[in-house]
Amino acid sequence: MGRAHEVRKVAMAKTAAKKAKLYSRYGKEIYLAAKAGGPELDGNLALRRLVEKAKKEQVPADVIKRAIDKVKSGVTEDYAPIQFEGFGPNNSTLIVKCLTDNINRTISQVRPAFTKSKSKLGAEGSVAYLYNVESTVIFNGMDEEAALDALIMAEVDAKDITTLEDGRIKIIGEPTDLYKIKTAIEEAKPDVEFDVDEITTTPQDYVELDGEDMMLFERLMDLLNDCDDVDQIFHNVSNYDDGEEE
Repeated sequence: MGRAHEVRKVAMAKTAAKKAKLYSRYGKEIYLAAKAGGPELDGNLALRRLVEKAKKEQVPADVIKRAIDKVKSGVTEDYAPIQFEGFGPNNSTLIVKCLTDNINRTISQVRPAFTKSKSKLGAEGSVAYLYNVESTVIFNGMDEEAALDALIMAEVDAKDITTLEDGRIKIIGEPTDLYKIKTAIEEAKPDVEFDVDEITTTPQDYVELDGEDMMLFERLMDLLNDCDDVDQIFHNVSNYDDGEEE
């Protein structure tokens, strides 16, 4: 079967691991939303929107149901967010986000991933300032003027409104304004479907790696993805293959 088969096998394994991370993250987030506002979708707007987003990202229905059923059955789990910032090879940077019920365990998983790949954990704030954290909403069915009018009517400020090449509208706002932006657009266009509606963490500048630098970075990413408590990893390496297939 040769080299092509092995490459595809590795890519498929990365994709499977990424899906498992996604399901785990949504399971915890849905549980927390149901615990905070009640397990009934009709009475918990945050939960309903989270479930809608999970379905859009093809999270299986049983993953969603199990998370909500935990709350209904009285199961108690306490998760806390923790963020790590670090430096990889050749000016690469990473932000690692976790949602954990045992912070000491999480630290004991994440720290060795950096040391084993000749990378370095940074102090809080050492990397975050190099990234933009914003609400990003993308949708069809409006022009820029109509979208701006909808936001003004709802008294919602946006950092930027642009028309993409395919005609969709992209709105960028403060991370705390995601639901306000969505609600404003929904009120103006009730049948709107959002292609993207999330809090995005994007680097202000990118780097490209090759040779040993790329090998070390790939090792770091593999080790971090193997950590059960790691939910999301953001980085500035433009030519890293995350294994996601079309």
